[in-house]
Amino acid sequence: MPSRVGGAFGLVLLLMLLAAINYENSLAYGLTFMLAALFIVAILHTYRNFSGLLLKAGVSGAVFVGEQARFRVRLESVEHAHQAVALGWPPAELQTLDIPPQGQRECELSQPADRRGWLHPPRMRVESRFPLGILVAWSWVDLDQAVLVYPRPLPGDLPLAAGRGRDEDDEGVRATGRGADDYQGLKSYQPGDSRRRLHWKAYSRGQGLLVKDFAALAGRDLWLDFLAIGGDPEARLSLLCHWVLQLDGRQQAYGLRLPGTELAPSHGDAHREACLRALALYGVAA
Repeated sequence: MPSRVGGAFGLVLLLMLLAAINYENSLAYGLTFMLAALFIVAILHTYRNFSGLLLKAGVSGAVFVGEQARFRVRLESVEHAHQAVALGWPPAELQTLDIPPQGQRECELSQPADRRGWLHPPRMRVESRFPLGILVAWSWVDLDQAVLVYPRPLPGDLPLAAGRGRDEDDEGVRATGRGADDYQGLKSYQPGDSRRRLHWKAYSRGQGLLVKDFAALAGRDLWLDFLAIGGDPEARLSLLCHWVLQLDGRQQAYGLRLPGTELAPSHGDAHREACLRALALYGVAA
């Protein structure tokens, strides 16, 4: 259909035709019909620019709440080139690409990840105003894409269930950075360290902010337990997400307990992804 520019173009043609009729000017007739023929040719080229264009969904990685989810889209040409193909989700600005003959181009589109779970983007608009911009051809495409959104990591202390048994006495065992239980000394304060471990006597002596450091629990499994944390469910999941990342970065084995789900203590990329996935999908309808 005509774009805004095309609508103005059609209005000018109509005025030119009326002027040609009124003044019986053959030159005005000729110019009007020539521009009308150009309009018709533009229709064919705009349609042809879409013909034979393939869109395929690419691989999209997981993100955390608050980040931008990235969706990869690959455009492929079966035969001829495709010029100025724009795609995206209005009202955001569309990305424009040129696809060479029998070639392909890949683009990355984004959507805000506002909540955890699976993020399914709406249907994508694909359009072209080639060659003159006076006509626009478009289509709404659903590539059935999805991105997994993890909870937003929330720094803080949390109780650790140490060992297999839920009834073991874990009083005083808290995650504070490296583990708990055995006092190891003092270290410089880092953002995210618990204020409860601040050594105020050292601060009063002008030694700066120092925190008490504890050695990791030796010979015992560390469990991140949803039921051992207070607060609303989303805050609990965010806190657990933070400690999954912290313990994974220290290559320390840990397990995860959620209502209805238990992941045995382990470490490594696969275990981290399994825990983050469980946190992302906890309580989310299939």
